[in-house]
Amino acid sequence: MRGQAYLTAHRGTEAAAEFQRVIDHIGVVSNDPTIVVAARLQLARALALSGDREKAKSAYEDFLNLWKLADPNIAILKQAKAEHGAL
Repeated sequence: MRGQAYLTAHRGTEAAAEFQRVIDHIGVVSNDPTIVVAARLQLARALALSGDREKAKSAYEDFLNLWKLADPNIAILKQAKAEHGAL
């Protein structure tokens, strides 16, 4: 929630730190695998917002790799691919 609030406030560096914390401690945060996948996408967005293109690209690639077998017509996947391509 805090990471999303930082993203909404256009505070990419702080948002990235929060999403990275979720990824690093996923077992403590939740047992739901969709949480870590969502955190990876939000981390990529936060890194892009903060201006760190290389780390953002890497985070998008991590997210896309996790979704490589997903239906390519899923909206969030299409959006992530477009965001990655825009970097």
